[in-house]
Amino acid sequence: MPGLVDIHCHLREPGGEHKETIETGAKSAVKGGFTTICPMPNTKPTPDNIETLKYIQDRAKEVNLCNILPFASVTKGEKGEELVNFEELLKAGAIAFSDDGMPVENARMIRNAMISANKLGSFISEHCEEKSVSQGAINAGKVAEDLGVEGVLPEAEEIMASRDIVIAETNNLHTHICHISTKTSVNMIRDAKKRGVNVTCETCPHYYFFTEEEVRKSGTNAKMNPPLRREIDREEIIKGLKDGTIDAIITDHAPHAKEEKEKELAKAPNGIIGFETALPASITALVDKGHLTLLDLVKLMSYNPSKLLKLDKGEIKIGACADICIFDPNKEYTYEENMIVSKSKNTPFIGKKLKGQVKYTIVDGRIVFEG
Repeated sequence: MPGLVDIHCHLREPGGEHKETIETGAKSAVKGGFTTICPMPNTKPTPDNIETLKYIQDRAKEVNLCNILPFASVTKGEKGEELVNFEELLKAGAIAFSDDGMPVENARMIRNAMISANKLGSFISEHCEEKSVSQGAINAGKVAEDLGVEGVLPEAEEIMASRDIVIAETNNLHTHICHISTKTSVNMIRDAKKRGVNVTCETCPHYYFFTEEEVRKSGTNAKMNPPLRREIDREEIIKGLKDGTIDAIITDHAPHAKEEKEKELAKAPNGIIGFETALPASITALVDKGHLTLLDLVKLMSYNPSKLLKLDKGEIKIGACADICIFDPNKEYTYEENMIVSKSKNTPFIGKKLKGQVKYTIVDGRIVFEG
């Protein structure tokens, strides 16, 4: 299949090298079949300027494993107070813009940002989280109650997603909504698309592989933002993938050091690693269950993400860049911690039976991983 394209991940460098580096993240990515990855800008410092953006680009060239195309932030320092210079950062090579992890709460500011980015042929990838209702550790419901932790209301995602859809529709703009996880989000985006609104969105394998019940088994290794939801939400995510409502599957690869994840549920950081399990988790939960074909998976994990970012990738054809993932779709195994090449090991997939294994990853005609 064409090499996988991840339009939403976290490499932590600069500033969080104890969790992951550009090198260890790239090694994890190519083991998972990814030939192009797009790290989010919540690093320290933030790529809200040419110098930091160039640092990430230069490190990616030094590592020389896969294409690493960084997002720049929407606001300076991701503080939501002052917009970046969109034109300057695009010229410097930013792939698009996001304040992922820190939602832009001011509606006027995000409206102006969307207008500015769209004028330049780019877009804002929006982390939708209404902070006034997002406090909590895991999804609000019985599991949170049983474990004695505050629950994150699903409205936290849905309220802000609806705001961005309204801005996009009223002003004829493109907006992209990050990692959707609820039935209501899927329904809103589906309805908006039917009206002709230029809204695209993404989801992650953990939202169609697991429900909130996994927190009982995996603890903080099943804690992320947005959190794992109910079975009814998982089913609607799958429906959204099947009917084209959801445009892309991303990893939201979010490494954390072991000692950080060993904190109690309410205090541990959000996020799980995802490069190495994205393809097998998707084959196991979607293809093997008859929800999607392998060709559908190519569209969601390679072709659509490439077109969204206007990249000449996502297809295998004469004259195209030879970014290729060669995999065995029938290989069955239990995923174990000692298989992980990421610097961090925070994942609920440890101990799970998966189907599908990457054998070779080829970037621009060069074998960068052989399994």
